[in-house]
Amino acid sequence: IILVDAHAAHERVTYEQFKNDYQQGSVPSQPLLLPVQIDVTRSEADLADEQQAFFMSLGFELNRMGEEMIVVRAVPALLSGVDITLLVKDVLADIIEHGMSQRIEQRCNEILSCIACHGSVRANRRLTVPEMNALLRDMEKTQRSGQCNHGRPTWVELSKKELDKLFLRGQ
Repeated sequence: IILVDAHAAHERVTYEQFKNDYQQGSVPSQPLLLPVQIDVTRSEADLADEQQAFFMSLGFELNRMGEEMIVVRAVPALLSGVDITLLVKDVLADIIEHGMSQRIEQRCNEILSCIACHGSVRANRRLTVPEMNALLRDMEKTQRSGQCNHGRPTWVELSKKELDKLFLRGQ
């Protein structure tokens, strides 16, 4: 029997798609019906302003609105149903942690990984059979789908012997 960690597997699939789109310079963007206003510190607002081109390359459209507020008008299309406020604050924190300009580019995979994590199926969410099948098909087409972005396995195999042991058979 094969057990799949749906969050870890979806995170890897999303990350690889997002990374490929980013490297091609074509991260699809999804305009928001209602822009999201985010309260930030003045330094975070300054940073968002300075790094607008970087955010655009990730599929975000955001603008500064006042001293301590930014407005998000579009997000990467792969990220449906994500907490936009938390995601933007996490990306800003990553930029602060990893420095500016070229150092951001060097750490971009970590930022893409963070974004993919936010956009993935939540742990303990029940998937429908079509969603499960789609995830398995996506895993088949995805490089390194055997582990998530943090190095944990996305699936494990239990042998008949291991299953028997779990149910105290043959003891």
